[in-house]
Amino acid sequence: MWPEFEKAEKLARGAALKWASGIFYRPDQLERLGQYRKRETQRTSSVQSRLKSAVQSYLEGVGTGLGQLRSSLNDVRTVHRTLVEVREDWQNKINGFEGMRQLSGLVSDHVQLATAVHNLQQVFSVPEVVTETRRLIEDRRLLEAHTKLMEMECWRDDILYQLYRAGRHNTEGEQIVLSYFSSVGQLNEDLAKELWDVVSCGLTLVKQDPSLFVSAIRIIEREEKIDQITADGHGQHKFLPPGRPKNLRRMFFKVIEQSAAAQFRARQTDTKGPGLANHLAALQNNILNDLKVVKHLMVQCCPPHYNILQTYLLLHHSCLSGHLQDIISWDLEKSEIYTVLNWIHHIYHSSPEMIAHPDLCPDVDLASPGPLISQDALEQLQNKYVNAVRMAVSDWMQKALEAEVNDWSSEEEPESDHEGYYHSSLPVIVTQMLEENVQVAIVIGDCLRDQVVAMALQELETFLYRFREAVISYGKERQKDAQPKYYLLYLLAVVNNCIAFRQSVQWLQQQCAQGYHGDSCTKSPHSIDTAVDRAMKKGCRLLMDEMLSELQPHFLQLVSGSWLCGPDFINTICTVMDMYYGHFSHIREPIFQFMLFEGLRLVIIEYVRTLMLKKIVCKSSADREKMSNRMSCDAARLLELFSDLGLVEPDRLTNVISSVSELIKLKDTSLLSLEVSCLVTNYPDISDEHVSVLLDIRGDVSREMRGTVLEMLEQNSQPPPEDYQPIFSDILVPAPVLPFCLPAVKCG
Repeated sequence: MWPEFEKAEKLARGAALKWASGIFYRPDQLERLGQYRKRETQRTSSVQSRLKSAVQSYLEGVGTGLGQLRSSLNDVRTVHRTLVEVREDWQNKINGFEGMRQLSGLVSDHVQLATAVHNLQQVFSVPEVVTETRRLIEDRRLLEAHTKLMEMECWRDDILYQLYRAGRHNTEGEQIVLSYFSSVGQLNEDLAKELWDVVSCGLTLVKQDPSLFVSAIRIIEREEKIDQITADGHGQHKFLPPGRPKNLRRMFFKVIEQSAAAQFRARQTDTKGPGLANHLAALQNNILNDLKVVKHLMVQCCPPHYNILQTYLLLHHSCLSGHLQDIISWDLEKSEIYTVLNWIHHIYHSSPEMIAHPDLCPDVDLASPGPLISQDALEQLQNKYVNAVRMAVSDWMQKALEAEVNDWSSEEEPESDHEGYYHSSLPVIVTQMLEENVQVAIVIGDCLRDQVVAMALQELETFLYRFREAVISYGKERQKDAQPKYYLLYLLAVVNNCIAFRQSVQWLQQQCAQGYHGDSCTKSPHSIDTAVDRAMKKGCRLLMDEMLSELQPHFLQLVSGSWLCGPDFINTICTVMDMYYGHFSHIREPIFQFMLFEGLRLVIIEYVRTLMLKKIVCKSSADREKMSNRMSCDAARLLELFSDLGLVEPDRLTNVISSVSELIKLKDTSLLSLEVSCLVTNYPDISDEHVSVLLDIRGDVSREMRGTVLEMLEQNSQPPPEDYQPIFSDILVPAPVLPFCLPAVKCG
């Protein structure tokens, strides 16, 4: 018994046992045992019947297959016997085939001789045809010469083909034929030379005598057809005539490319300065004339599939692109780089005197040639131009600054305009130079404009820092014995020049904002404004220092008997301020208001500083009231003066003196905390040292009251608001005398 059968029987018994245990698990179900037995018996009989039918059908198929195999074996044996008989007959007839080989050789020789006899007349006429063909080539009768040449090539190729068909590799015969027709190869070279001379001069010939150019085109097309026929024949019988394919059409386009490239050759020495513009103008004129000739004359001489107009456009574009790459690799100057950029951007593609000419536009695809130079090369050229402009601008600014500094020490007053404002030509020179370079860059395009504007802002920023250093040096010369004669006037001109520079900066920033890359024109948009402000404020500071040097001797009279007795002191101060107002009036707005404000602020600071340095102590209420009244009068006089001079809201500064005078005048010391609190509210930068000195001036503040006021001041101290302009921060307070120090005595 097979193992598989035994395994299947075990699985079947197990399945049956599982099924029976599931059905007869209760005793009452055993009554139906007979029904189940009968049903399973019928099912088993049905399965056995189907198995017997399947086995019977399988056995019948096996019998049929065995019968077919017996029939095939008999057929194979019959074929084997037949092949044995054929092999025996073949062995008996081998000797008869040896005679056929000799017959085959005789047939081959006969074919060659028949071919020679058939072409005998043509073979004898070859030298005469060669002579005639050479004469036709010399006379430039190209079509006739080509016809003769094709006849000789046809004779040669027929003979070679007959030799090829003879079935033997007759190298000696082929060499004889090729040697005899060797003149055909030389004639081919002579005809090709004349042909390419005609093609290279095609633009000239189509204007004078287009028939010669047309003949060359017809010869090229003939040869192309012969090349095609030869290629088709080679695919069939594997015979390829010598010299094929000639590919004259490919050579035609190569020749016109070489002729087009000839006019783009130029030496670097021939294109320096104006020579480059002349060279590009000549190229522009030549290219346009060539394309016109091609469109109106050559197109009619060439087959449509040559697409000769677009071909010439692409050839000129390719040659011009390579030529420009050579040009930009030279050491070009700024004007030469600009000429090339302008030619690339505005002349070549868009100028009506170039490929955008009205006659060419309908028939020429202007987009197909693409850009003349790559984007990377264009960016490098623009960067090279910007660097050249940067060097020129920097040198020019340096020379202008040196000339300006020399003028500051001259014996002549600075220039003034019709409104009386002092100035110099420096801002005009610098601004005009920058604006001209920006305007020139705008002609090229927005990208170059952005680069030049960014460069101009950077160079102007650097120049302004150098300008400020020059102003600082000018201020140091003032302290020497040999001071400049018109020092103040030139400082006024410096401030006005800075105002003019600010306008130039604003114009450049507007140009920068108009570009596509306006956000990236400058790495720090406020740095240039800072440079202008620092230079201008340095000029204003020197003016303030000059005014302070004249005011300081008069402030020595402050807190003296003469000061308390009359208005002489403040009148002197006002006289000096009025004189300087005459100088400040030569400064443009808004700096004029700034100078008035700074002048008044300087007077207030010196006034309060001198008051604190004097360490005066009022001995009585009458002294405090007298001093307070004097200070109030001084404040009112300054307010009146600066109001008349045109300062806006001068009381913001004069109220400092009034507030200090109110603190000194206060009679009830219990209200000192409130008064100091108001003072701190109005002037948050006041310190406890300032308050302490003011309390000392009163002379009636006890130690306890002082401590209370200072403690209140410390508790109520707050940071000043953002728009607050400090004033007490610039007032130095003398260091207090320590109580344990010995009094100062004079040396014996």
